[in-house]
Amino acid sequence: MKKMIILLLKAIGVILGVILLYVALGYALPFIEVSAKDDGQKKEIPIYIYTNGVHTDIVMPVKNDVQDWSAKIPFANTLSKKTDYNYIGIGWGDKGFYLDTPTWADLKFSTAFKATFWLSESAMHCSYYKVMKEGADCKKIMISRNQYQKLVQFVDEKFDKDENGDFILIPTSAVYGNNDAFYDAKGKYSFLNTCNTWANDALKSAGQKAAFWTPSDYGIFLHYK
Repeated sequence: MKKMIILLLKAIGVILGVILLYVALGYALPFIEVSAKDDGQKKEIPIYIYTNGVHTDIVMPVKNDVQDWSAKIPFANTLSKKTDYNYIGIGWGDKGFYLDTPTWADLKFSTAFKATFWLSESAMHCSYYKVMKEGADCKKIMISRNQYQKLVQFVDEKFDKDENGDFILIPTSAVYGNNDAFYDAKGKYSFLNTCNTWANDALKSAGQKAAFWTPSDYGIFLHYK
């Protein structure tokens, strides 16, 4: 009995140690900045980083001569079905969080456990916007065509695709508004690879300032104050 208690206490100590280490690294590592890379081209395409207070989306023009997102993410898949949007925000995350947890009050232990330990599927959340307004939660970044092409490739490759190469819509009523939809995605969400980690990596792919690693939106936005 004594040995079991000792083993239990050791296990609890290890778990607490991992949690404390994660919190410490999650706070410290974002301060290490990955510098932007200037490719020498004109910075003519606006993108945005936008947070809802929990996770970060990469917001891009709906259509330009590099990419037409509306051809892959049809307006008809939103509740509004409007076609006059100018921007699209795309974020990657845990499917259970997106579809089953509209607010933190709805969070279930099973959802959190699966998301933390690579046990659930992932999804892309795509939201259309008419305008983007800069503020503490939204920062504008001007990038070159070459950088935008790399960003588009990074985002596109995270979508699951069917045999025809089309994005796979997730039929659900658990949308956040009239302007969004969910799609199947590649990869597993975990405490090491969060929605904000993905957005941070997206910025790196486009040669923009980013945190060395971050699990939080704060880690991204501290480099764009």
